[in-house]
Amino acid sequence: MFKTYYHLTKPGIIYGNAITTIGGFLLASHGMVSPVLLLQTLVGISFIIASACVFNNYIDRHIDAKMARTKKRALVNGSITGPQALTFASILGVIGAGSLLLFTNLLTLLIAAIGFIVYVVLYGIAKRASVHGTIVGSIAGAVPIVVGYTAVTDRFDAAAFILFIVMVIWQMPHFYAIAMYRRDDYASASLPVLPVIHGMESARAHIIGYVVLFLLASISLTAVGYAGYTYLVVMTIVGLLWLRLGLGLVKTRASVSRSAVAGSTSVTPEIIWAKAMFRFSLIALLVFSTLLSVNNFLP
Repeated sequence: MFKTYYHLTKPGIIYGNAITTIGGFLLASHGMVSPVLLLQTLVGISFIIASACVFNNYIDRHIDAKMARTKKRALVNGSITGPQALTFASILGVIGAGSLLLFTNLLTLLIAAIGFIVYVVLYGIAKRASVHGTIVGSIAGAVPIVVGYTAVTDRFDAAAFILFIVMVIWQMPHFYAIAMYRRDDYASASLPVLPVIHGMESARAHIIGYVVLFLLASISLTAVGYAGYTYLVVMTIVGLLWLRLGLGLVKTRASVSRSAVAGSTSVTPEIIWAKAMFRFSLIALLVFSTLLSVNNFLP
């Protein structure tokens, strides 16, 4: 039963956001790191994210029943009831909010609360009603890195704003790529994601555009004096590599054609491309967060 509740919190999302939280925290620490405060911040934001994910699972249980990748979730198969999930989510939220209030500062708790509301309420509505639901969701996903930063500084300054914008932008190609290779799933659940409503080519164009914006936004940390030249060089390379990969769809088409000739017809150029872009988005995020974490020790 523990594993069932554990998976209800979407641990992959928690761990991914923990990485960005650490990046924001260490950037703000300027080399004077408090391990205790870092742990307290991670506990607080992780519990709030877990709470939001459980509430989201509850709200989406009817949608999840229509999608192949989610139809075995606990709230769909009945291994956890609705009241049990709501109680669990509420307890997680109280623990998380209490931790941030006691051990960080009121601003950090407020930012985390805004992210929680955006994800559970606004994103829950937007993703059912509009192709722009992904943008709403990206706002919530950009909160943890800011939480890490403000837990140290207790202020929302230019660096916090840039970190927020970078994470909003990063999520767009990341989630559009997911929507591309899971388009049939989203269509079966009648969710108006970009590839379903406007097609794969439109999604690909949007992804390329957001990759360019990610490159520009990420290197702006150096432009305003919050990151060094090593960060600038590495993030420029990462951004250009991501863009080069995205512009390689023609080569992907050729490789798929050769596979088809060889007898494999289970893939499409768009799905291969989307999966490659998704994988590289994870690399870009890891490099970005790592550079933030060690920035104060780099030239």
